[in-house]
Amino acid sequence: MKDLNDKPGHLARRFQQIAVAVFHTEMEGAGFDLTPVQYAALAAIAARPGLDQATLAGTIAYDRTTITGVIDRLTQKGLVVRTPSPRDRRAHELSITTAGEKTLLQIEPAVQAAQRSMMRGLTAAEANELMRLLRKAIDAGNELSRAPMRAMAATKS
Repeated sequence: MKDLNDKPGHLARRFQQIAVAVFHTEMEGAGFDLTPVQYAALAAIAARPGLDQATLAGTIAYDRTTITGVIDRLTQKGLVVRTPSPRDRRAHELSITTAGEKTLLQIEPAVQAAQRSMMRGLTAAEANELMRLLRKAIDAGNELSRAPMRAMAATKS
């Protein structure tokens, strides 16, 4: 039997554990209660105001059935508002609030610190190569995921 450290799935799971722990530590240190998924959702909504929950889920590669809970928590925190879509009665459009915009600005140093911490032990060239290889592997396996990432379509004005 091979060592677990020779298995990419095991290493990916371990890196995810480290990434989540580092993110939580940085957020806590900055005085915020925000998870990595909540951050991803908030950043995506800020970049694309008015997107619906299903599109958001695809954009951040998150399960469509559980994105509602993420949005519920961001709404409870006053960071996001959900309004009925004028184009589809079944959908809700998402927008970031002023408090959400302020939060994104305030946590940016902690987010950057978390990214650096995740890459500690690597040179800048090694970190760039790891990122390149992660993107390549993720792109190749995207459709194998239970929640594949979907590119956002251009909005019609």
